Amino acid sequence: MERILNLINKEAVRAFEAAGYDGSLGRVTLSNRPDLCEYQCNGAMAAAKKYKKAPIMIANDVVAELEKSEVFEEVTAVNPGFINLKLKKEFLSDYLQQMQADENLSIEKAAQPKTIIIDYGGANVAKPLHVGHLRSAIIGESVKRIGRFLGHKTIGDVHLGDWGLQMGLIITEVKHRQPDLPYFDPEYTGEYPKEAPFTISELEEIYPCASGRSKEDAAYKEEAMQATYELQHGNPGYLALWHHILDVSIADLKKNYGNLQVEFDLWKKESDAQPYIPDMVQYMKDEGYAHLDQGALVVDVKEETDTKEIPPCMILKSDGASLYNTTDLATIVERRKLFDPDEIIYVVDKRQELYFTQVFRCARKTKLIKEDTELKFLGFGTMNGKDGKPFKTREGGVMRLEHLLTQINEEMYRKIMENHEADPEEARETAKLVALSAIKYGDLSNQASKDYIFDVDKFTSFEGDTGPYILYTIVRIKSILAKYQAAGGSLEGAKIGLAASDSEKNLMLELTRFSDAIYQAYEEIAPHKICSYIYDLANDFNRFYHETKILSEGNEEQKASWIALLELTRRVLETSIDLLGFSAPERM
Repeated sequence: MERILNLINKEAVRAFEAAGYDGSLGRVTLSNRPDLCEYQCNGAMAAAKKYKKAPIMIANDVVAELEKSEVFEEVTAVNPGFINLKLKKEFLSDYLQQMQADENLSIEKAAQPKTIIIDYGGANVAKPLHVGHLRSAIIGESVKRIGRFLGHKTIGDVHLGDWGLQMGLIITEVKHRQPDLPYFDPEYTGEYPKEAPFTISELEEIYPCASGRSKEDAAYKEEAMQATYELQHGNPGYLALWHHILDVSIADLKKNYGNLQVEFDLWKKESDAQPYIPDMVQYMKDEGYAHLDQGALVVDVKEETDTKEIPPCMILKSDGASLYNTTDLATIVERRKLFDPDEIIYVVDKRQELYFTQVFRCARKTKLIKEDTELKFLGFGTMNGKDGKPFKTREGGVMRLEHLLTQINEEMYRKIMENHEADPEEARETAKLVALSAIKYGDLSNQASKDYIFDVDKFTSFEGDTGPYILYTIVRIKSILAKYQAAGGSLEGAKIGLAASDSEKNLMLELTRFSDAIYQAYEEIAPHKICSYIYDLANDFNRFYHETKILSEGNEEQKASWIALLELTRRVLETSIDLLGFSAPERM
């Protein structure tokens, strides 16, 4: 079904044309003065110069035509030439009835779906997820769900780091600890063990130990670099050990991402791009895109319009080794071959903007992507503690993600048990859902590029602009609907009638804006637009609820209309939070 703003705009265009003016002037927007009107049109102001006429005179001409419309209850021209609009209750009711009947809640799926790849993991194997991984996972998951909801083929890729020096460090440390393992015997020809020689806990201790030692012991670091080289050139024992590292790490990563309700379609790794590098490098040389600079192979990516220096994109170091740039470019080649995407969106720390500018320009200049393929950088800010500095543990270290989740889960469980008596087991499950809403909404309600303060007390509050407040509103609606059904009422067939109060009309108006919020969130890659929308919707519902005796209403037709309105509100809220990556419990 068509967006309500499009329908209103059509009426304005018709009125401008009927009054003898250019129809393109009939652009309607949400009112910035909701105390005066619901929508407004400023086209008469823009028309004044063209038609050499006072704006208020043009506005009056247009108002005369708009008054004939079946859409508007009240149309007024206000000096110096604004046109204020209020919708007819009948039009509003009819639109919401269509929304009720639409399984997509007024969202029109894309007529020409795009293939969109979202790169939003970026974790390194053999290392635990920490709070620094939180934002990419939460934001990327929401962006993926929004794109998919609008009908696009949206593919999430974790893009794990698995091919750099950290692999050589782990192999070297394992070799020092367990030198008799067959992986280190060059004469070994049998099958390598199926079980890994370490657990995830041991692996997570091995890497920082090896990393720390390499900074103090030059010979150890050289050994690790040699191990990395041998791994990347096919040492069979090292490859077998590398597979163990991957298997153990990925199983743990899947568990931790699963606790965040974050799912990837692809578990691709840096190593998957390696086979594409030789041909890509040779192509860049043959086509004259790449040249040597102090022994390194680079591609110039600066442009005349640059206001700051953009360094060349390095493809190979002077010793012939590849870099992150090389791997990311080869990954673009792989993605084009496998998926031929229309867009690739990178959800990464905003401090990497220069790096991605180099990579994107290089990919475009060397024609690794098609001309119409979009490469987008969605840079996010830092999650900080109350001191304004990057979020840390009390001891000053980087907090593991699972520890943060546990901390928030415990806080929500405490609040639930404190507020009322509840079955402890059910309270635990509810706490997990509410805690996830606190974390995700707390993050997503901020514009992605901005830093924000992670405030546990604020985010877990049941009041204000928080995830728990949104969930509490949904649970309140579910409770009313359940009581209505328990008393013999049915949710089937009831239609939304005419607004009986200002608070009801405000709720109805907010519901009609659902599609605009979703389209805007998609077009601007901005999940915070959905957070802002559902916070307004929850507020409008709660005002209506506090002013209206719904279940005690004696007029059954009126009661059924209100129940239908609540059911639509529930659907819109639950659809929205699903796009944000969390869900609501049945009770709280």
